[in-house]
Amino acid sequence: MFSRRRLTQPMTATAASDATGLTGAGRRSAVTAATAAEPRAHHASRGLGPIRHLRTDLLDIAYHAVGPADGRPVLLLHGWPFSPVGSYAEVAPALARQGHRCYIPYLRGHGETRFRHPDTFRSGEQAALGADLIAFMDALRIPRALFAGYDWGGRAVDVAAALWPERCTGLVSVNGYLIQNLALAKNPLAPSLEEGYWYFFYFLTERGRQGLQRDREDLARVVWHRNSPQWRFTEAEFAQTAPLWTNPDYVDVVIHGYRHRLGAAPGDPRYADLEERLLEQPRISVPTVTLDGAADGVIPPTDGSGYAAHFTGPWTHHVVPGAGHNLPQEQPEAFTAAVLEADAMG
Repeated sequence: MFSRRRLTQPMTATAASDATGLTGAGRRSAVTAATAAEPRAHHASRGLGPIRHLRTDLLDIAYHAVGPADGRPVLLLHGWPFSPVGSYAEVAPALARQGHRCYIPYLRGHGETRFRHPDTFRSGEQAALGADLIAFMDALRIPRALFAGYDWGGRAVDVAAALWPERCTGLVSVNGYLIQNLALAKNPLAPSLEEGYWYFFYFLTERGRQGLQRDREDLARVVWHRNSPQWRFTEAEFAQTAPLWTNPDYVDVVIHGYRHRLGAAPGDPRYADLEERLLEQPRISVPTVTLDGAADGVIPPTDGSGYAAHFTGPWTHHVVPGAGHNLPQEQPEAFTAAVLEADAMG
């Protein structure tokens, strides 16, 4: 395991871009290439190529695939309310140049990802997000992959890595251990932290639901500014993300996700067993790199020691200068380097 003396090591964008300068645990690689045929693509999307589609039992999942077909598989998961195209437009091609095959799915309720059946619970709970990732892998016949994500996507990869470690070769998780402890959902945090979670409480109300329904773009703009206060995104970048929020299930999934995490809404019964396991705060045993943005407006950066006990395999932590909550888009070189570091630790 990595020495805890490395916990506070900063990762700068320039230094991190040199993969040869990274250190990792000397365990043998367990990456398995995915060679399964993929469904036909349609529509063009700048940066990540066409949008592809596949079906699971519950979803028609939209996704991008970048890199050699026989490359080492990496799953890149986006957060809310951010775009997978914006977040990984630089990361995925950089990883592809290193021999990786990157898969970038759209979360349930986002973009062109659709529920297949009208009566399926529009859940945004953590177990659903993790299970979707595994179902996505199954549909592509990917036995094992490296998982990387932030925000909602970070929670999805943490859940999947904890509950299905045999499917995960390594992990990159922004803001550390993101599996929610629902047993403590009603316990208050420090006021300075609660302030950053203002939309959690807004979405508990019918006023908040109507506000999200009516002002999806305006609300997203506020979150972008507040959660990444140093990020100078362009209007073109913001406009590129707007179709993400037009999904007919977007409001239901988002509202349920935040209400469920605060104990204000029941979960989908199909995930009850998984949620029971997550109540135990399962440890993550796969090689892991955790990242904090030094300019994160919602979750202040730490040295990682507060969640160190949750990672029982090789693990290291970096604070990334100049990065806010949407770390892969704001500092893509640092995020890319973290993926390569986690891959080398296996």
